[in-house]
Amino acid sequence: MASIPANEPATVVDVAEPELGGPSVPRRYGYLAGVWLTVLAFGIVAVLWSRHVGVGFKDPGGRMFSGKITASLSGLVVALVADAAWRWWRTPRGERSVRRTLEDRWSAERLLLLVSGLAAYHFVYFFYRNLKSWDSFNTPRDDWLLRADRNLFGGHSPAVLLHDLLGTHTAAYVLEDIYRSFTYLTASSVVIALVFSRNIRRGYVFLVAAMWTWILGTASYYLIPSLGPFASAPDEFSRLPHTAITDTWAEYLSQRQDFLADPTAPTSFVSISAFASLHTGFTALVCFMAFYYGHKWLGSAVAVYLVAIMVSTIYWGWHFTLDDVAGLLVAAVAVAIGHVMVRPGRT
Repeated sequence: MASIPANEPATVVDVAEPELGGPSVPRRYGYLAGVWLTVLAFGIVAVLWSRHVGVGFKDPGGRMFSGKITASLSGLVVALVADAAWRWWRTPRGERSVRRTLEDRWSAERLLLLVSGLAAYHFVYFFYRNLKSWDSFNTPRDDWLLRADRNLFGGHSPAVLLHDLLGTHTAAYVLEDIYRSFTYLTASSVVIALVFSRNIRRGYVFLVAAMWTWILGTASYYLIPSLGPFASAPDEFSRLPHTAITDTWAEYLSQRQDFLADPTAPTSFVSISAFASLHTGFTALVCFMAFYYGHKWLGSAVAVYLVAIMVSTIYWGWHFTLDDVAGLLVAAVAVAIGHVMVRPGRT
């Protein structure tokens, strides 16, 4: 786990940091400038690579930016209502005031910081998804990763070993559900961290770490381009039942073929890259940050979920073992960067 000093748990009655007075504006908001400089730098890399490969940015069906940010803002409203209701309920009956609860916790400044952070995060995610798609132009190195997997497991496929150990029926459906549940983790965790952190600056540690998870993940895709075991060793997964995951395999491979045939087509977009596993990386990030915020019970629960995610990625052939190891490393480095950039102990 990243070597970052633990912080005391937040309590329900914590309020936002003072909005007026205190340190100078540059000192109070220097971390926000760092966030947007990161977005700008990653955006410049994406623009330059777009020109290099001759393919423009795409957001097919709004799934990479517009739809994502709309969903985040909707989740933000729900989280804000829940937070305000909980704080109002925890206030002694004779002192309850909806207006005062909102003013104390949700100033215009804090709300602007929330929206700014979400916008920065989704810009990074948009650049990440396009760069991931353009990684299809690089030659996959799955043969090397397949050999590494077998060397680690005495000449055996780790996926086949899991099939033999866990079976290929009930375990397949359970692990399918676990793997697909990851979507809800990425959609909700950033909003939750920003809304329920004691102050917005502490919430930004998670936000920046999440941004860097996608950035470092992008770098890993270009370091070792790969498709994953299901594409490079399909026979190993022939015993598994037909599920939504097997349909997704076919869809992703078809997407890649269509993209390489006509990269400039408006709907041609690729969603497949194996190294590193960001299912593992982002889940590990949530686990590390739960401990960082002092929520040991939550961190322990997510740690169990993390192990299940790692098993599911190998069992269903999405990732090689080294992909999961790399995902853990990505998360640890991202959390460290988030702490250094935001410096939540400063006021």
